[in-house]
Amino acid sequence: MHGLNGSQHRREESVVIGFVGGGSRDWAEKLMNLLALTEEFGGTVRLYDLDYESARTNAELGRKIQRQEAAVGDWSYEAVETLEAALDGADFVVCSTQDPPSETFAHDLDVPQEYGLHQTVGDTVGPGGTFRALRSIPQYREIAAAVREHCPDAWVFNFTNPMTVCTRTLYEEYPDINAVGICHEVYHVQEWLADLAAEHLDIDEPAYEEVDVTVKGVNHFTWIDEATLGGRDLFEAVDAELATRDPPSYEPGDPAIADMSVYGTNHEVTLDLYRRYGILPAAGDRHLVEFVPWYLDPVEAPADIHRWGIKLTPSSHRVESWPEAMAEREAILSGEEPVDISHPGEEMVDLMTALLGHGAVKTNVNVPNQGQCPDLPEGAVVETNALLTEDSLTPLTAGTLPAPVRSLVETHVTNQETLVEAGFAGDLDLAFRAFRNEPLVTLDPADIEALFADLVEAERDYLDAYDIAGADVLH
Repeated sequence: MHGLNGSQHRREESVVIGFVGGGSRDWAEKLMNLLALTEEFGGTVRLYDLDYESARTNAELGRKIQRQEAAVGDWSYEAVETLEAALDGADFVVCSTQDPPSETFAHDLDVPQEYGLHQTVGDTVGPGGTFRALRSIPQYREIAAAVREHCPDAWVFNFTNPMTVCTRTLYEEYPDINAVGICHEVYHVQEWLADLAAEHLDIDEPAYEEVDVTVKGVNHFTWIDEATLGGRDLFEAVDAELATRDPPSYEPGDPAIADMSVYGTNHEVTLDLYRRYGILPAAGDRHLVEFVPWYLDPVEAPADIHRWGIKLTPSSHRVESWPEAMAEREAILSGEEPVDISHPGEEMVDLMTALLGHGAVKTNVNVPNQGQCPDLPEGAVVETNALLTEDSLTPLTAGTLPAPVRSLVETHVTNQETLVEAGFAGDLDLAFRAFRNEPLVTLDPADIEALFADLVEAERDYLDAYDIAGADVLH
């Protein structure tokens, strides 16, 4: 199996990172913290965002982080006004984009809820994931075209959801791109497995990096069939944990769940799917429940999902957290709040370090299928481990999925491929076929059409790349 290969002549002494979505409320600060703690290389980060003021604010934050005594990296930050300026000659491109939640994400969640469809996240599959994909495909075509023109050998790291569709779009637009979809869900499962090893196998405080897993599937619906720690089979610990539970273990409105963070999880869904299929899901429960119909379909009120140890993330949280994050940033810049340089638990700079020739990294990535998932379609973006070394990424063969799980995964691969095709053609009728095929869209045919039409109308301003007037499904 061949890998992805970039330029062999990187200017290591002065690396350029172009950040698309440089006004990011989350990933930009994580990158700044990681770079501040990195001694192997330095350089410049160019921050580009449609909201230039957000990018400018982040550039100020980056400079303030660099001035801290704990910062050992040598980095400069600048906000730029065009995509071309951000990418010109870049060695790495980081993508983390999102449309204003009040104009998009809120509709993705609230409109389906009017039809009785509840979503825990709404950014990968289901009604919300479908429309987030339709909005993102034209944007990621533009990014890929700009990479082709301004930095064709750059390594492109995508953090935007829907991860699979965005990464697939980059390759469809520019087949020679060196793009990698990066997600932390598998790390979190490794952390949980490390905790189980400590609890059930008397292994003393193992780090998640010591947990070796074989992963396969698509982003947020990835599966583990091998997990070891120092040669010890960690499925012993999973079995021991399952023996102590009988998911679902909670009641609707349970205070233990009602009072926890909307991002919290208790691994109830993970263990239930493991019990059903004999293979361990490698994503958070909030994501997993959206890939199959039987957890969310019975939900009539938000508290009903508490049975599975998770909560719905309401649109109000998505809308309110947007300005709150910027207010927190302004408080740091004004000196009202301190600068805290700490490792955010992400691997993006480890990947950069390996690609620049400083060692090797084995981790989970999302790239087109070259045979690493032999039972899934070639070319579709899949998530498996890969080995990253100097200017090279080699996907590692993961083997096949059990037939019942493969069937579940293939439905989503088909939908994702269909959405990309629809996005490139501007065809909402084709997009509707994927929407209708979503396991989470458990409505009668007339209501499915009505929901689709309502979402198009609510987000019309963000769908100008599509032939709305000519779509039969809307008439």
